[in-house]
Amino acid sequence: MIKYYLVWGGIMFKNFKILDEKDKRLRQISKEVTFPLSKDEKQTIDDVMTYLKYSQIEKYAKKYNLRAGWGMSAIQIGIDKRWFVIVEELEDGSFKNYFFANPKIISNSTEMIYVEQGEGCLSVNRDVKGIVPRYARITVEAQDTNGKKFTMRLREDIAICVQHEMDHLEGMLFFDRIDKKNPFKGMNIYRGI
Repeated sequence: MIKYYLVWGGIMFKNFKILDEKDKRLRQISKEVTFPLSKDEKQTIDDVMTYLKYSQIEKYAKKYNLRAGWGMSAIQIGIDKRWFVIVEELEDGSFKNYFFANPKIISNSTEMIYVEQGEGCLSVNRDVKGIVPRYARITVEAQDTNGKKFTMRLREDIAICVQHEMDHLEGMLFFDRIDKKNPFKGMNIYRGI
């Protein structure tokens, strides 16, 4: 699971070996997370958050050959559990960390959106063209690292990211949602962001 440690500025972080789209494990439905989480599980979650943060900082991404990513599901690093992490860079340059265990979408908008530049994935090392329709707004129910249930309303970019990661928990990759015969189907119906 862990490739090796990287050290910069006296801080050590783990560079994960991320499963490639050809790995059959990415196609399995992940198992429910049980609580309490072990110390090792919590450390892995922290390590994934740190990895995602540095992957979005250009100088470290270049130095350590990290592909920039906002989110990562447990299955992408070979852990068969229903959790994922999102690290969002804010306008002021700081980062906001999200952790979702056993998530469920409990409501969604009728409006559909898509990423104009196309979605990407740390497990997909190629450019995939096409429209990936996503709900513009969702309400998610999930559990935090202590097992406490919470509800969160999300919109736009972060809503897309959560839906992308939730697909991983069901053994889906983003390109499964692209129409095979007409990859840009819905371009005139859905709103690009």
